[in-house]
Amino acid sequence: MSNSSSITQFLLLAFTDMRELQLLHFWLFLGIYLAALLGNGLIISTVACDHRLHTPMYFFLLNLSLLDLGSISTTVPKSMANSLWDTRAISYAGCAAQVFLFVFFISAEFYLLTVMAYDRYVAICKPLHYGTLLGSTSCLIMAAAAWGSGFLNAVLHTASTFSLPLCQGNALGQFFCEIPHILKLSCSDAYLREIGALVVSVCLAFGCFVFIVLSYVQIFRAVLRIPSEQGRHKAFSTCLPHLAVVSLFLSTAVFAYLKPPSISSPSLDLVVAVLYSVVPPAGNPLIYSMRNQELKDALKKLLQSVVFQQL
Repeated sequence: MSNSSSITQFLLLAFTDMRELQLLHFWLFLGIYLAALLGNGLIISTVACDHRLHTPMYFFLLNLSLLDLGSISTTVPKSMANSLWDTRAISYAGCAAQVFLFVFFISAEFYLLTVMAYDRYVAICKPLHYGTLLGSTSCLIMAAAAWGSGFLNAVLHTASTFSLPLCQGNALGQFFCEIPHILKLSCSDAYLREIGALVVSVCLAFGCFVFIVLSYVQIFRAVLRIPSEQGRHKAFSTCLPHLAVVSLFLSTAVFAYLKPPSISSPSLDLVVAVLYSVVPPAGNPLIYSMRNQELKDALKKLLQSVVFQQL
């Protein structure tokens, strides 16, 4: 038995005990991490450098890439280091920082995706009011609100979680510090405070989800009323990447936290955690760049200018 005051470190769940597979995990995660850094870094650089992309949609996309970089950098490097050095340990302060940053980036990303749904709704359903409703000041306020809400949510959950007395050891059943697995270490009934905070966050997330759904109902109704096929295709091309990102984000997170206990197992929990914490930040740049000709043209122009400067 131990309590939180005597715990100086936590033990994370290892992907495998075989040294060869640990190194394989290191190289696999390194490849995914570098792909996320490259993809999101290119989007940030392209949007920042090309004045034609200085619009609300790309401003929010730049913020999304920053959040993706933050979220994947919170979990993957530590997991890679543990596999490389054959250890499971993370310090108490490091675990608290990981919880705070992960909740911060994930919460802010979901709030930002809600703002991006509003951006697409105004662009398609109220195009004449787009400049008024989504001016530079309005965009800054909405982006700041997403980041600020994520910060407050992270402070609430981190303070609530790490104020609990822990008396069930220090071994976590996940490859990074995740709140549900920390709660399993808490003393009987002590976790109810954090459960209350989780309920508040779930209610807010559900409100954002309803807003996104209602926005897309209105968007699809407006798009289907567009007479030309080319106009419908152009409207869909600006919405489908965002819808795909939202679907990937929600489907993996919902399955991770709402899957039936009967199918839960350490290996399945590990795979699901990878799906919702690692895959979206690496996949989002690809999703957004595949169907966005403006972004691809700007990226090609940026790369050409860099190559010519090197010659």
